[in-house]
Amino acid sequence: MADKPILNVLKGEALDPPPIWFMRQAGRYLPEYRALRADRGGFLDLVYDSEAAAEVTLQPLRRYGFDAAILFSDILIVPHAMGQHLRFLAGEGPDLSPRLAVADLASLTPAHHHFDPIYETVRRVAADLPQHATLIGFAGSPWTVATYMVNGSGSKEQAEARLMAYRERGRFAALIDAISDLTVEYLCGQIEAGAEVVQLFDSWSGSLAPEEFFRWCITPTRRIVDAVRARHPDTPIIGFPKGAGGKLLRYARETGVDAIGIDESVDPAWAHEILPAGLPVQGNLDPMVLLTGGKALTDAVAAIRAALKGRPHIFNLGHGISKETPLAHVDEALAAIRA
Repeated sequence: MADKPILNVLKGEALDPPPIWFMRQAGRYLPEYRALRADRGGFLDLVYDSEAAAEVTLQPLRRYGFDAAILFSDILIVPHAMGQHLRFLAGEGPDLSPRLAVADLASLTPAHHHFDPIYETVRRVAADLPQHATLIGFAGSPWTVATYMVNGSGSKEQAEARLMAYRERGRFAALIDAISDLTVEYLCGQIEAGAEVVQLFDSWSGSLAPEEFFRWCITPTRRIVDAVRARHPDTPIIGFPKGAGGKLLRYARETGVDAIGIDESVDPAWAHEILPAGLPVQGNLDPMVLLTGGKALTDAVAAIRAALKGRPHIFNLGHGISKETPLAHVDEALAAIRA
């Protein structure tokens, strides 16, 4: 593993400087991505075009030499495979139908063939990956995926899903269980195709009250971690409960993840103090300071590195890179991180 710094960190080694990748590093801020998308069609067309998706996955490594490639895909591939119709509307984001706020899960016809091009993308990337780089696969965590399936689109407060979780405990639990079971198969399929690490994105975990967080974030995540680890014990699993805040410690202790991602709202010094000793941490540069650049950027990088010094650390953003981010600012960040 000497030439795979991210794998070394995930096994508990503190490296200085830390290895780096950025969430959404493959995407709209890159001119080469925009050119390929203009040639190949809409977002979902690109995700399901394995040749193009592999190219997009590798583009940021060629430009910046990141230490990991993150699979170019989307967390909503799972509901698509469960039988919801999925489309991405220009300027509006994802649209899923029928909405499970009004439709029954049993009415959907599973379409697991949607996983096949994703696995082929993983195989293609694994074959062309630079020697030093790690290939990261991913899925959405059940709570976050369920919010889209229930509402039919993204929402600021996840009100439809939160209400269903309170009002219809059994129906909502059945949905979470179904997502969890399929997510295990999906992640294992990615690992078998060549993913070396997998990450669970719980993008909307911050909207839940503490006991709801335990019920709908921690419990299903633990179920997925245990099931994936039983089949692939050597594959590290990163959990990213965005917005968890003070609930991070319970998440870290009770999900069993190998590393925890922290978003930009978390004080990294506090995270270093309260999280279990030796647990690898991933994060947590504010995407807005990357967009800003200059001294604000270099100061923020230095503060994060100082706060997490001595702990296994993968430098990353606190969330996805903004599409307006100047390319030169990414160069600035990497120079500061690697200094």
